[in-house]
Amino acid sequence: MSEAFRGASIEALFARFGPSYRWFVTLTALTGTVSCILSSTIVVVALPDIMGALGMGHEEGQLLATGFLAANTGFMLVNAWAVDRFGFRITYVGSIAVFVVSSILAGLATEASVMVVCRVLQGASAGLLQPLSMQIIFLVFPPERRGTAMGLFSFGVVMAPAIGPTLGGVLVDHYSWHAVFFLSLPTAILGLVMGMAFMPGRLSAGTRTFDWPGAILLAAAMTTLLSGLTNGQQHGWGSDRVVVELVVAAVSTVAFLVWQGYASSPLMDLRLFRYWGFTAAAMVAFIYGGAIFGSTYLLPLLVQTVQGYTPTRSGLILMPAGFAVALAFLIAGRLADFLPPWLPVCCGLLLFALSSWLIAGVGTDSSFWQLAIWILVGRVGLGLTMPNMNVGAMRALPITLLGQGAGSINFCRMLGGAFGTNLLAVYMERRTQLHAEGLNARLEGAPAALEARRLLENLYAQGGLPEVIRRDSAYDFLSRMVEAQAGLMGFRDAFIAVGLACLLAVLPGLTLRQKPPGAR
Repeated sequence: MSEAFRGASIEALFARFGPSYRWFVTLTALTGTVSCILSSTIVVVALPDIMGALGMGHEEGQLLATGFLAANTGFMLVNAWAVDRFGFRITYVGSIAVFVVSSILAGLATEASVMVVCRVLQGASAGLLQPLSMQIIFLVFPPERRGTAMGLFSFGVVMAPAIGPTLGGVLVDHYSWHAVFFLSLPTAILGLVMGMAFMPGRLSAGTRTFDWPGAILLAAAMTTLLSGLTNGQQHGWGSDRVVVELVVAAVSTVAFLVWQGYASSPLMDLRLFRYWGFTAAAMVAFIYGGAIFGSTYLLPLLVQTVQGYTPTRSGLILMPAGFAVALAFLIAGRLADFLPPWLPVCCGLLLFALSSWLIAGVGTDSSFWQLAIWILVGRVGLGLTMPNMNVGAMRALPITLLGQGAGSINFCRMLGGAFGTNLLAVYMERRTQLHAEGLNARLEGAPAALEARRLLENLYAQGGLPEVIRRDSAYDFLSRMVEAQAGLMGFRDAFIAVGLACLLAVLPGLTLRQKPPGAR
């Protein structure tokens, strides 16, 4: 393989491009990473159309989301080995190329199996790129400017999922589901070209071997866990299939952690967790991931089922928050250079908890702008949290562990997202069932319910319906009213759970007290 393709050293690139090189490589990393991450949420609003067009059942449709998340999460830990073995340029360009090919195949897919494979490949590409981008930013910027650079990077990482549903809704309503897979191609190809120009090569000789046993155990744990959480809602939590999947997930997780302690070149170096600053940031990242991905999953469902919004309108409600979070990231990145990480991290988590509590009071009479402002408050909070969380994690580590730290902190965030999305879906369904049972029990024989049925039957009688049909229609109408109210209460409980989780994350966030270089 030619030296020109493997890439020059960081020192040589600085000599060629001057101090501006750090911004060239940051923009390169951001362009490719955002293109890949955008695909994580832009497909959400197109799922019903994709499932209908390809004849996919519920389980296969769920695989489009969980398959992406599982591959994304697992491949974040592969990043350290890939960069060490192949260098930044080959890893970056290879990941972008896989993403471009899989996006084209997904947009042209006519079979469900092809679509699922393409989504897994997209997730793998995004998983490799996120920690790579963090690592290169920390290498090219001096300590006192890393917070500002990380704010710019975090802006792209979270803006992509924030505006994804909006863009996806517009494309589905005005074109078709095929268009959502082609949207990121221009920027992804631009990132590929920039990567050939600005990404450096390897930092070392690259003698590290790949941890195959760890990769197999991690894949088994992630696949069976997400599958078990998904199937538990359909087949029952006590079914043989679900029990076996969850047991295999637990055993694989324990085996993975034990193996990582003995492996010579582990996917996740457990020495990272000897540094309390990194451990605390990892705990915050896990809950942060659950909050942002879980709320992004819940919000479109809430406004479409409760408010009756179209896909486009349900995406547009996130747009004001997207613009606000842009400003929040730029400010938060600058603050990270002068304030200890715990202060903006905890303020951001408290703002998101407040936002979740406000959204928990949503009703059918809640206006578009009222709900948009509640969402905006939470997104500003997350904008304060992420750059400082990342800086706090990486600042706590020696430079020899930066590659492992970048992959592991992103792994924790995405693992939290996978857990949060699935657990919130389960929790909301269980709470909805519980509320429905309680409402039905209270309505049974209640004078108000009997009076409502009588009035409905009179209305149907005026319409000329037979008596038997009148009774069934009145009962069906009241049942659907109970179901809608129970669903609304289930959404409220889910957002309260998100808010409580953010309050819990404040505790480890308070311990991120490293002194920023800019304050010295």
